[in-house]
Amino acid sequence: MKPITREVYLKWYEDMLFWRKFEDKLAAVYIQQKVRGFLHLYNGQEAVLAGALHAMDLSKDKMITAYRNHVQPIGMGVDPRKVMAELYGKATGTSKGMGGSMHIFSKEHGFYGGHGIVGAQIPVGAGIAFADKYFNTGGVTLTYFGDGAARQGSLHEAFNMAMLWKLPVVFIVENNGYAMGTSVERTANHTDIWKLGLGYEMPCGPVDGMNPVKVAEAMHEAMERARRGDGPTFLEMKTYRYRGHSMSDAQLYRTKEEVEEYKKIDPITQVLDIIKENNYATEAEIETIDQRVADLVAECEKFAEDSPFPEVNQLYDVVYEQENYPFIPHKL
Repeated sequence: MKPITREVYLKWYEDMLFWRKFEDKLAAVYIQQKVRGFLHLYNGQEAVLAGALHAMDLSKDKMITAYRNHVQPIGMGVDPRKVMAELYGKATGTSKGMGGSMHIFSKEHGFYGGHGIVGAQIPVGAGIAFADKYFNTGGVTLTYFGDGAARQGSLHEAFNMAMLWKLPVVFIVENNGYAMGTSVERTANHTDIWKLGLGYEMPCGPVDGMNPVKVAEAMHEAMERARRGDGPTFLEMKTYRYRGHSMSDAQLYRTKEEVEEYKKIDPITQVLDIIKENNYATEAEIETIDQRVADLVAECEKFAEDSPFPEVNQLYDVVYEQENYPFIPHKL
């Protein structure tokens, strides 16, 4: 695995802090009704992404996830201004404002969504991995889903085919404790979701999803296995979300004390503590990073605010184009 150096810790801190502040800004503008529809925020789960990115080769690896999907494409190289514009429904967004919060997408950067149907991305992720194996690209697909989606039948179908064909895919359940408002304990007679892999003789196991080092180590091992042609791995990232399932969630299923307990192991705080303990940065350098993050968030907000809404004709342009039906002019 690539060494975890001072530079890595500093990048983790800046990236995770930006993702957190980016989501906080979205929460604020959602209340102002500048972002509409559903809004699912990633606060608390940043280490899962930071550790995975350390293990990935962004020139060929791919990622697919559910609808808690704003910061993943940013981590993979998508312009964060375009991501925020997409959430605003603006024409400068990643999908020209037509996808919104749950459907961020960038084929250019290997990010395949953003899926609103629970568990839909699991077999699609296996399909992307099948294409990589068929064309011998050497790429690995990271397929993320939540603990609620782990109860979908499509998971078992995808697991079976992925093992049968030894697909280069890593299945990752981000177990943040609650499927919307339903605790893991109430969805099955077992709480160790990773054990679902045992039925398919798939390498599997739990990972501390609040620690980017632990995530990076587990992801590296799983991705190397996939690259060797030995097939998939199933990892259970034990993490936690500090905000509700979505912005409309009253969170009546958990106490404020529970949330505060998990904040004691906040991934951003863990990384910052290591930076300070090892003198990787001075207080002034940390303040500079904090200011850079604040400035970039403000820049994203301004870009989204200033961008135009899409024209009505775009509704037709992005659906289909039929050569023998010339009555709707296409511009895209």
